[in-house]
Amino acid sequence: MPSVREFPLPDLGEGLTSAEIVRWLVEVGDVIQVDQPVAEVETAKAVVEVPCPYAGVVTSRFGEAGAEVPVGAPLVTVAVAAAPDEPTDAPAEGSGNVLVGYGTTESSGSRRRRVTTAVSTAAPVPARVPAVISPLVRRLARENGIDLATVTGSGPDGLIMRADVTLPQAAPAAAPAPTGAPTDEVVPLRGVARIAAETFSRSRREIPDATCWVDADATELLAARRTLDLGLLALLGRICTAALARYPELNSSVVTGPDGAATGVRRHSAVHLGFAAQTPRGLAVPVVRDAHLLSTDQLAAELARLTASAREGRLGPAELTGGTFTLNNYGVFGVDGSTPIINHPEAAMLGVGRIAAKPWVHQGELAVRQVVQLSFSFDHRVCDGAVAGAFLRFVADAVESPVTLLRNL
Repeated sequence: MPSVREFPLPDLGEGLTSAEIVRWLVEVGDVIQVDQPVAEVETAKAVVEVPCPYAGVVTSRFGEAGAEVPVGAPLVTVAVAAAPDEPTDAPAEGSGNVLVGYGTTESSGSRRRRVTTAVSTAAPVPARVPAVISPLVRRLARENGIDLATVTGSGPDGLIMRADVTLPQAAPAAAPAPTGAPTDEVVPLRGVARIAAETFSRSRREIPDATCWVDADATELLAARRTLDLGLLALLGRICTAALARYPELNSSVVTGPDGAATGVRRHSAVHLGFAAQTPRGLAVPVVRDAHLLSTDQLAAELARLTASAREGRLGPAELTGGTFTLNNYGVFGVDGSTPIINHPEAAMLGVGRIAAKPWVHQGELAVRQVVQLSFSFDHRVCDGAVAGAFLRFVADAVESPVTLLRNL
């Protein structure tokens, strides 16, 4: 006699409490094998496939593409055939796989027999236990002043989703537009765009940031790029690691207590260099781990590898987390300057504008030089303006005379 097993979204680790369904990989009625991926989901770290530990027939799916599913909420139900030598209510252990890209866990006790026999989709589906509201949704509701008791959830069986407490759905409905009048379009924030919006908001909410900027003559930097046959981002990354070695206060993060108040500053022993990369799915920040230990050639190769992986959507969680400092070259978009938003929980970000020919006093005479604006945002809790200004001046001097920097490395 087949039994129906409910497979919830597993614990994704790294503090993640939910994921968004990107696309389903199975249909209701499909026969699946143990560890067959049933859905592709997007977390705050990466897009990954979720393997189901049961073999049998998919009897139901919960949520459409774009829906957010809290950890522990049902993802699919599967009708499985009971093994001849075990009762139908025996706990299912599956293969031990939790989530592709997040490793596996070994289950204790004897492993249950894998069942690959197709079973009828007409097997009765037991009553579901309502899924609990995720901690993230509860926190967002508190921050937005929303009483969860008054919210009608848009998820399966009325489950309250993140969008229910972040979008103004509880506000009184606006009067209908006159017939024929144009209506505004509401574009939902999903996937990378939603994650980026949350990161930006948290940075602005929690970090007392300040920004300073300076123009620099990048003519010699461009010459060094041609001579060394390296990308501009690699040279800028090398300059950043050298500057952080001189001013380690800025390679840090603020430690907070349970109430969110700052209790200390953690100075990181390694430089894990993040860099902003535009991809078809939106903005991503891959991380070059231990960038301070790499040669300039090695740094260039790793930047190229991560950029290609980001554009192809193949970055893993370890390549998108753990950054200690971020470099943002927004000059590729043709703009001169910006005020970078710090990538929380880091303490600083260097922004680089476009390099353009401008009048410049060079060796006492007016000349046309290649000039770039450097913008530096920093968490004022980790240092004062004197340290931030000295850091930026070091970077500007290295841009203007990269040979001097490379000689001293």
